[in-house]
Amino acid sequence: MTIITPDTKPAAVPGSGRVLLAYLTRDKLALAAAIFLAIVVLAAILGPWLVGDAASRLGLRQRNLAPFSLESGWIYVLGADTLGRPILARLIVGAQNTLGIAAAAVFASMLVGGTLGLVAGYSERWYSHLIMRLADIVMSFPSLLLALIVLYTLGPSITNLVIVLAVTRMPIYLRTARAEVLELRERMFVSAAMAMGAKPARIIIRHIAPLVLPTLVTISAIDFATVILSESALSFLGLGIQPPDFTWGAMVANGRGYLATAWWIAFWPGLAIMLTTLSLNILSNWARTVADPQQRWRLQKLRKAAR
Repeated sequence: MTIITPDTKPAAVPGSGRVLLAYLTRDKLALAAAIFLAIVVLAAILGPWLVGDAASRLGLRQRNLAPFSLESGWIYVLGADTLGRPILARLIVGAQNTLGIAAAAVFASMLVGGTLGLVAGYSERWYSHLIMRLADIVMSFPSLLLALIVLYTLGPSITNLVIVLAVTRMPIYLRTARAEVLELRERMFVSAAMAMGAKPARIIIRHIAPLVLPTLVTISAIDFATVILSESALSFLGLGIQPPDFTWGAMVANGRGYLATAWWIAFWPGLAIMLTTLSLNILSNWARTVADPQQRWRLQKLRKAAR
């Protein structure tokens, strides 16, 4: 029997920052993924300011310079491309473009798809069925094929790329939000709000949306890696961001013709794409484990094994 006194401290909830940090330190793989992603984000934010114009500055004496050669300076530690531009500096600047485009696309798809899902799930009018049919039409096309058609028609640009990536991923958030709302609208607090005269818009915004948002945020973390791969594929095909701007996918495309003589031009950006998407998947799996009480025992077991 547990006696509760005024001095008894409440147990920490899984959502608190200290508990989340404790769970993260127990899973060494998730901790390594989080550290890597933090380094990538910091490089994307502060890196372009630190490297300056090194990513676009030509150096014909360093053309196809091999990696791990410090004769020309630390900036050339990963080698140089066919125009003598340091690959390390281009990786840092490319990270800002790649992550920026992916973040904008994921945020737009979550915002628009989540809003439409809230409306389609709560209302039973004709427009809710129209929203679902539009989502079915978008999902009936392969996402990469749809992106190729739209970008080839409208022309490649950052705005068009973000719009295409957002539209192709929007049905995921729409269907998830609708499924959540269909279950939440039958609960007692919604019936109580309706009995007190609350309008549907107020019920959706004040009572239902805050409960649906955590699920959409979790899906966006998982979907972020997919959007990065889609953007890299489109940039590799020449339908993504255009010169003088570039992303990791465009860097891989520039180095594909030199794989036999200068493999490092395409290898390093390809490795950055792989490690970033892998880290995102590992961290999203860890977050899913922490959020599920039935799976959280795995992290507790890891702590006991570490002892």
